[in-house]
Amino acid sequence: MVVSRRTASTSAVRTEAMTDTALKGLIERIGADHVARRLAIETGHRGQLFGQGTLFFNVENWDIAPWIVETGLKCVGLYGRARRNADRVEVRRNLVTSARLPAAFDGFVILQLSDLHADMSMGAMRHLMEIVCTIDCDICVLTGDYRGKTYGPFDASLAAMNELCARIKRPRYGILGNHDSIRMTPALEAMGIRMLFNEQLTIERDGAAIHLAGIDDAHFYRTDDIPKAAAAIPRDAFSVLLAHTPESYRQAAEAGFDLMLSGHTHGGQLCLPGGIAIKLEARLPRRMGKGAWRFEKLAGYTSTGAGTSLAPVRLNCPAEITLHTLRRLG
Repeated sequence: MVVSRRTASTSAVRTEAMTDTALKGLIERIGADHVARRLAIETGHRGQLFGQGTLFFNVENWDIAPWIVETGLKCVGLYGRARRNADRVEVRRNLVTSARLPAAFDGFVILQLSDLHADMSMGAMRHLMEIVCTIDCDICVLTGDYRGKTYGPFDASLAAMNELCARIKRPRYGILGNHDSIRMTPALEAMGIRMLFNEQLTIERDGAAIHLAGIDDAHFYRTDDIPKAAAAIPRDAFSVLLAHTPESYRQAAEAGFDLMLSGHTHGGQLCLPGGIAIKLEARLPRRMGKGAWRFEKLAGYTSTGAGTSLAPVRLNCPAEITLHTLRRLG
């Protein structure tokens, strides 16, 4: 019998994961196969430039990309402005209306934090910690990318995340992004963030309920499973999907979700005047690259993120955290 190198590697990682006491609880909840598959990709594709994800070239894994970005900005005299922009975070508001929303949830507010890249975006994190205490919401959702690089240490990111979470007093739910390691999960959950891996849970209010689901990364790791996340949700129930990248919008619409909250694109991060993204690092229509959008019956929102990727710089694309207010129609 011939065993492929990838299968052998996954089996070895599965054995390692099963003996890792820190991951025991997660394995019991989502299964050893899922954990081993993600770990195998983390190990075997660390810093991979070509293939694996939805894009042929993964610029976020290119070691010299930050130098190219910063040098280019310095050459055109925009580096100082771009650095200052990266340290500011705006609070944006988005109204979501639906006839399917239970009356008890009319006015329900969801705070979305996305793409914090906490160890790389310290200026933005300091600003965020100042303003998050003043925000009133019902729940907070975090749509992935807590680490700056796509691989390597994550202790500094977790330390900043712990300080941030201490300032958020509402229930917290999250998913991983393409920059995150599944080994970060136990620490994130210890901070009070209920991490979702192709799972759903019910949020109840005054005898009514809505459903919140979250999928694992669909961009690089491709460990997402929307049908599994939606399986336990009644088709007539109002449901929200957390998906790090909006690239899964078609599957989300097919599964009957009402609202999809995403990030990943940073809105382009470095944009032309008027907010026109030079590059989105995602396969999707440009109108879905940032802000509110619709696809068939699905309402979507793509956050520009609070942090920055590659380098702590932004042009014509402000960082944001978002307050989504749910309103019942009819």
